[in-house]
Amino acid sequence: MVAWILIALAAGLATGLALRGAASPESAAAWAAGLKGLASFILGLLRLLATPLIFTAILMALVKAEVSGRSGARLLWFISTNTLAAILIGLLVANTLRPGDGANLPRPEAASAAALAEKPVFDPWRDFVLKSIPKNFIDPFRENDTIGIILLALVLGAGLRALRLRGGTPAAHVAGVVAAAETVFELLLVLLHWLFKVVPLAVFAVVAAVVASQGLAPLLSMGWFVLSVLLALLLQAGFYLLRLRRGSWIRPRHFLKSAAEALAVAFSTASSTATLPVTYRCATRKLGVRPASASLGVMVGGSMNNDGTALYEAMAALFIAQAIGQHLDPAAQILLVLMSVVASVGAAGIPEAGLITMIAVFTAVKLPVEYIPLLLTVDWFLDRCRTAINVMGDLTVTGLLDGRNRAATS
Repeated sequence: MVAWILIALAAGLATGLALRGAASPESAAAWAAGLKGLASFILGLLRLLATPLIFTAILMALVKAEVSGRSGARLLWFISTNTLAAILIGLLVANTLRPGDGANLPRPEAASAAALAEKPVFDPWRDFVLKSIPKNFIDPFRENDTIGIILLALVLGAGLRALRLRGGTPAAHVAGVVAAAETVFELLLVLLHWLFKVVPLAVFAVVAAVVASQGLAPLLSMGWFVLSVLLALLLQAGFYLLRLRRGSWIRPRHFLKSAAEALAVAFSTASSTATLPVTYRCATRKLGVRPASASLGVMVGGSMNNDGTALYEAMAALFIAQAIGQHLDPAAQILLVLMSVVASVGAAGIPEAGLITMIAVFTAVKLPVEYIPLLLTVDWFLDRCRTAINVMGDLTVTGLLDGRNRAATS
């Protein structure tokens, strides 16, 4: 897919420049509108699959996670605080450097200045708590209500988990529900795999439309966005090392030397799941942590720990908001934090997870999803970088679980 996206980027760039140079402004605008319509159609299909995928992924992650007792509580604490730190770092960098200011992307009609002026100030209690509680189990799916679907997944997942842990007949019934959810999940993945084949077409359409109407400025601003994300990921890596220094026996130099192989594989494959065996081997044989800590931190925690993905999605949302001149006030950014945390819970099991969860996050904070293909022009590189951070986060959690005193491994 990476090769096809790069080809689509080049073709879209050439087409956009040709339209901008040869056609009249009115004709170029008409072509741009048509191309954006094609991209919107493809993204609409992706959004159709995104919410049920996230629902089943979160549901299965909660039900199947083998965590309990004090170790489970410590694991959840380390994962949640690492993810929260990642998102806050991303928002800090994006609000400080403001990489989207120079893009000057046109607002979609639904996000016109007049519409935004009439929009009431975001109220967390009214717009998140009260409006997010589903009135029934059908409406969130019928209306594609991302927040409502995620809340249903969290509640139902927690309830099914309680039944599974109770044992007896309810546990057997839960196994049937989980098996059905896994079947639906696998079916959605098949459909998603088919749909991914036409995603480069959406990239071509958006790039050509943007260049035809706006020139090269929006694409050039993507370079500043890439540098901003890399800076945020480096700060997150520094946070990991600082936390290890204070909460584990593992010293930063030993950590970096021991984790190098896993980080290299993560960068080359862009998949934390494919890197899992290497990550576990690095944890036990090179870092020297106890197998119990590695099993919990890498094997279990890896399915929920996606700090790099959460950081990137928060920054991507702010970048697009800045690019179209849509202000996200502190309350809306708090919602962005919450959505990024929750949407990243089950992301590890979804291929191209950043694209799918990004659609959910954008929808929740009322950002136009039609510019997401523009982000895909650099996502192939940033995906590898944030996957390395995801794996680094897994190893950090493993070191924190191992504690401050080194124990003999078995």
